[in-house]
Amino acid sequence: MGFDAEKAVEATVKWIRDWFETNGPGCNAIVGISGGKDSSIAAALCCEALGKDRVVGVLMPNGEQVDIDMAKLLVDHLGIEHYIINIKSAFDGLTEQIGLAGIEISRDSIINLPPRLRMSTLYAVGQSKNGRVVNTCNLSEDWVGYSTRYGDSVGDFSPMSCFTTAEIRAMGRVLGLPSALIEKVPSDGLSGMSDEDKLGFTYAVLDRYIRTGEIDDPATKERIDSLHKKNLFKLRFMDCFKYDGVEVKAEY
Repeated sequence: MGFDAEKAVEATVKWIRDWFETNGPGCNAIVGISGGKDSSIAAALCCEALGKDRVVGVLMPNGEQVDIDMAKLLVDHLGIEHYIINIKSAFDGLTEQIGLAGIEISRDSIINLPPRLRMSTLYAVGQSKNGRVVNTCNLSEDWVGYSTRYGDSVGDFSPMSCFTTAEIRAMGRVLGLPSALIEKVPSDGLSGMSDEDKLGFTYAVLDRYIRTGEIDDPATKERIDSLHKKNLFKLRFMDCFKYDGVEVKAEY
């Protein structure tokens, strides 16, 4: 059975609308806009669900962002309120202070710090603009841990975490987004490499494996399985110790 993008968009829009009725009546959706397909489609879904007047886009370059025109294309296309907040001074100040503390900051820390600063920025904007922060991750990225813990992996609600990369693109077409945004080559904007270059396989191969269990190359299967297992902790609620001597009475 093929993926019905129109039905998926309709169901997701209803879910977003219902979620806000329960968890933030009258609140705005706060979306970090990178210029990639995921943030573009998340913003478009929120516009359909809430109306463009309740969607706030936040563009967060770290100094100069070579593809920021793509982010501007999206906010102009949707006609949403938006802000450009440059995180470079925060990034530079924090890395300097870590160095002054005598810690040699690692390359992975340099790569993952900007998404964490961006999420802090989104929550600051959200608390200042009566908002709820959108998680823009999709199933394919989550499956192999391709997100930053406490960075782009968090948010108040996650409308796209059950859709693969291919399905998200199909939904973007239904939503009428510019093809330049839908088909943009995915990259983290941090390492200078595309997602697929870093992962060592294509999203098409990953999506097929997730949905059907079929994959042609045993080595690729082993790599995907290894990444999935290694990164499952990112998808769970934080592991916590449950002491048998304490009984929980409250009902949720």
